[in-house]
Amino acid sequence: MRLKRKSPGWAKRASAVTISIALKKISSVLSSASTARPQRVRIWDIPTRLVHWLLVALVVFSWWSAENHYMEYHRYSGYVMLGALLFRVYWGLVGSSTARFSYFVRGPQTTWQYLRSKSAASSIGHNPLGALSVITLLVLLLGQIALGLFAVDIDGIESGPLSYLVSFETGRVVAELHEWSFNGLLVFITLHVAAVLFYLLIKHNNLIGPMITGMADATKITSANTEIKFASLWWAVPGAIMAALIVWTIA
Repeated sequence: MRLKRKSPGWAKRASAVTISIALKKISSVLSSASTARPQRVRIWDIPTRLVHWLLVALVVFSWWSAENHYMEYHRYSGYVMLGALLFRVYWGLVGSSTARFSYFVRGPQTTWQYLRSKSAASSIGHNPLGALSVITLLVLLLGQIALGLFAVDIDGIESGPLSYLVSFETGRVVAELHEWSFNGLLVFITLHVAAVLFYLLIKHNNLIGPMITGMADATKITSANTEIKFASLWWAVPGAIMAALIVWTIA
């Protein structure tokens, strides 16, 4: 007596159900992965980022060269820093939206409202407090370099390129101010770094990464002003030439 073969219908249906469940799980995992990966938006252009990190490196190098009495290196560092600052001012007028002063500089009332608000929108680029910090740093750095241009060393050998315009006594006073004002600059830079770390650790808003890559997490930005216009890199060429010519003339 031969046994009848069971119909394969049940097996086919079971296999179909199993495959369907597996596909749904794979789809769910892929969907979760795609939603977990934050959307990125470009906010900083290349010139802005280059100048930012160049200034960071130059401040450190200027401090090191002065502390170790490498005054020739210190002077060259000041020249490069002056060129970078002049270019940043130029780029703040003709550069990309987020680099322009007209885009991120706000009045005292707006800054005060931002400080008082517990749910302030995350801005694209500098927020009002960051804008205040940027302007203050630019002014302090330019003032620091201006003092260095007229400073006279104690032996009169290593002096600023414009020190011949002032007397020895005046140049020595300027040199003392140059040294003391740098200490004030370091205090402000420390506060600036502390604020960046506060945003990173407490408010979970990474301001460092975007200044390196130029990209920010779009989900962290709730500002209504989301339109960014990026300037062509060719616009950076006249600014770089202008800054180089001014520094060369002074040096």
